Amino acid sequence: MVRSPGPGAALRVAVPKGALYDDSVAALARAGIDAAALREPGRSLVVRCGDVEFVIAKPTDVPIYVAYGAVDAAIAGRDVLEEAGLEVVELVDLGFGACRFVVAEPVGALRSAEEMYRHLGQIRVATKYPRITERHFAERGLQVEIIKLAGNIEIAPLIGIADWIVDITATGTTLRENDLRVVEEVMESTARFVANPASLATKTARITEMAERLAAATRGEKGA
Repeated sequence: MVRSPGPGAALRVAVPKGALYDDSVAALARAGIDAAALREPGRSLVVRCGDVEFVIAKPTDVPIYVAYGAVDAAIAGRDVLEEAGLEVVELVDLGFGACRFVVAEPVGALRSAEEMYRHLGQIRVATKYPRITERHFAERGLQVEIIKLAGNIEIAPLIGIADWIVDITATGTTLRENDLRVVEEVMESTARFVANPASLATKTARITEMAERLAAATRGEKGA
């Protein structure tokens, strides 16, 4: 069941830890949203700024918090939203945190994975994102065995556990350092502002206002 706090409660917004955190705080500030307490939260995971309660969360947990109504809205990467596959409403593409999903294989492979696929009828793909990977290859009509790993995906072809990898890259540096080349693009990812469907229905004005302010600040940043 999707739940949300009552309409009179503070607006609860999740902000992801890690790579998107500083840009998320900066985006809120540019939008004129009080997020001062997020700059130095210490060990606090929930901080109050006026009538907004911010929840500092692990990125992969953010879609879960939104979908199940633990928060009303959130900033999250498209990558974790797509991988989670949960019911949330995307309101704004915030533009920062840009990266892309790619398929990669070893530069020095004797035969490309495509050639191996034509010969064997199946290839192994290592990834942290099995849902996105499965959907991509299903759309291509390729049968793959997906191996989910939690560590450095780049090592998988180097030790022979997989023929391809599907991973996120911003510059491609890590791939090149591990003698991997991009075979194809899967999708691009940026940070998004999303909302819980029930919260959007009960706190429409407050969530819409925050979304509009973030969208305006994003447009201004792009035009600068």
